Amino acid sequence: MYKVLLTDNIAEEAVAVFSRYTGIEATRVGTLEKNDLVRIICGYDAVIVRSPTRLTRDHIAAGTKLKFIGRAGVGVDNIDVTEATARGIIVMNAPRGNTVSTAEHTVAMILNVARRISQADRSIRRQEWDRKALRGVELYGKTLGVIGLGRVGREVARRMLGFSMNVIAADPAISKETAVGWGVELVGLEELLERSHVITAHVPLDAKTKGMISDREIGLMKDDVLLVNCARGGVFDEVAVKQGLDAGKIAGVALDVYETEPPGANPLFSHERSVFTPHLGAATAEAQVRVAVEIAEKVANALTKGEIRDRVNPPSD
Repeated sequence: MYKVLLTDNIAEEAVAVFSRYTGIEATRVGTLEKNDLVRIICGYDAVIVRSPTRLTRDHIAAGTKLKFIGRAGVGVDNIDVTEATARGIIVMNAPRGNTVSTAEHTVAMILNVARRISQADRSIRRQEWDRKALRGVELYGKTLGVIGLGRVGREVARRMLGFSMNVIAADPAISKETAVGWGVELVGLEELLERSHVITAHVPLDAKTKGMISDREIGLMKDDVLLVNCARGGVFDEVAVKQGLDAGKIAGVALDVYETEPPGANPLFSHERSVFTPHLGAATAEAQVRVAVEIAEKVANALTKGEIRDRVNPPSD
């Protein structure tokens, strides 16, 4: 009998998936304290987490029976993938289930910061009526720069083309011909930074992308640029972004993700012209069910059939 631990109150539909497989017992729990998870993880062949649970080296070392770790979502920066790889544990994610939700949230953030909706909301709640101070900018005819033309980036591009924006993108993994088929012009990162009125990032957080938007990159951008990040905290250098806001180079920032989460008293929050949300990109009922079912099916098939899909770590030596 294989035992699977589902943490973070993952959608109940995941349990229903495992119930269809003979020889798997699934246990669904909330977000456990670190020591509690260390204590019980030894009894499971697989564990599935959402973003609240951080699977550290201690957890993975304690999981002496672990064969698979599943991430109900895309990012695996809350999992010590290096330790899992060293111990021969396969890490899989669910990259498709929250694509639409994250893309829609990105579009909402772009519209919000362009039209200063959150600021206007706060203003009118204070019984103010200062329309001139809340003047926004149109997206029509402007250039949107998409950094990363993967699943989410493509969906954002498709939606913003509907706003009659000129969409350009930087992604070394995509050919120019493929991008043109999506209605997008493929350019280098520097050209994207120089030409875009709005820039949105859709890349994972790794050694190459950490701090990829910093002082030098901001210096290349247009004055009054709008920056959006609903991908991963750390892709934007927050100190550099604050300096850009302070200097007036950046007109506004829309962030759903942060270098540290929760971000606490982040200095960026002092800028009234910006908008912030608490990592809500995938926070829809539909997305949570989709990623739960997606990763449950992958873990179940891996345990019972040896089928591995969407592995994010290389085989151990």
